Amino acid sequence: MVIGYLKEGSLKIAPIVPKNITKLRQFCDEVLIEKGIGEGAMFQDNEYDGASIDSRSEILSKADVIVQITPDITDAEYASTKEGAIFLCQYAPFTDDKIAEGLKSNGVNAFSLDMIPRTSLAQSMDVLSSMASIAGYQAVLVGLQHLPRYAPMMITAAGSIKPAKVLVIGAGVAGLQAIATARRNGAVVEAFDTRAAVKEEVQSLGAKFVEVEGATDDKDAGGYAVEQTEDYKRRQAELIHQRAIGSDIVITTAQLRGRPAPCLIHKKTVEGMRRGSVIVDLAASTGGNCELSENNKLVIHNDVSIVGDSYLYNRMPQDASTLYGNNIHNFLKHVINEGSIDLNSQDEILSKSLISSKKS
Repeated sequence: MVIGYLKEGSLKIAPIVPKNITKLRQFCDEVLIEKGIGEGAMFQDNEYDGASIDSRSEILSKADVIVQITPDITDAEYASTKEGAIFLCQYAPFTDDKIAEGLKSNGVNAFSLDMIPRTSLAQSMDVLSSMASIAGYQAVLVGLQHLPRYAPMMITAAGSIKPAKVLVIGAGVAGLQAIATARRNGAVVEAFDTRAAVKEEVQSLGAKFVEVEGATDDKDAGGYAVEQTEDYKRRQAELIHQRAIGSDIVITTAQLRGRPAPCLIHKKTVEGMRRGSVIVDLAASTGGNCELSENNKLVIHNDVSIVGDSYLYNRMPQDASTLYGNNIHNFLKHVINEGSIDLNSQDEILSKSLISSKKS
């Protein structure tokens, strides 16, 4: 079996790092990587010992399994691929139901890495969680960078400074990492989530859990928030408004899979916050949790800085690439059996992530 890795076009991170090569060769015959694949993450081609450096077109024509991070392969390129080739990528089919149809029309066998179930067995393959953890960490650093105040309590000869207050909305992977990072920096942290099940995790990290009673909680939502009733949304908006106007940094991470992110921080809340406060919106790419957020932009309203960035993990491309490469390796190790991948497998990880099969 030949596994080929393509260079990422829009992000700095790489789908493979040098240390993955030796382990990959344990269950495949050859590893092909596109020239310059690790440049954004500061890995040079000569570090990928044991892999063959090749062109994009050559990889597409030779590889049995083709790996990339975000999809950018054209119909013409799909037509040039090896018969029966299998693609691994983050296709995000939940954002557009026509993606799978397009792949099937091209006769493509494809696994979408963002559809890997969030189960204990699949944790080591979960690219979304790996990137979310980095994003949560970075969200705090970005917030502190814009904050004109200390994070920890400071006692000096000139007087005492109170610690910053951080509100984290959404206690999933990104939110929990944000809580831990803010606490390590000495801030007082509160966290809100509709899922009561995360209360103990929040408290174990030293944060106060704030909640609105009566939330709809779907255990089958894959770790994502679910749509709430209008009455709940009203009470939720009141609570978030009260907590946000008393916070120095608000970090929002709430997303609804396949739907626009819920608007949780309204304009009136921003205008009620202290001047110099910061909002870091990790849901900006799907509409944002803040009414004033703009994706990939810094918006300043009433001297409140609003950072809209859903790809904060791209600010740490080296470690992000290491985690991503490990996720891919673990997935391949799980699915490759005696030199092939069984597209008809009843394995939950394969069945849920397979979005297109030439046989279907």
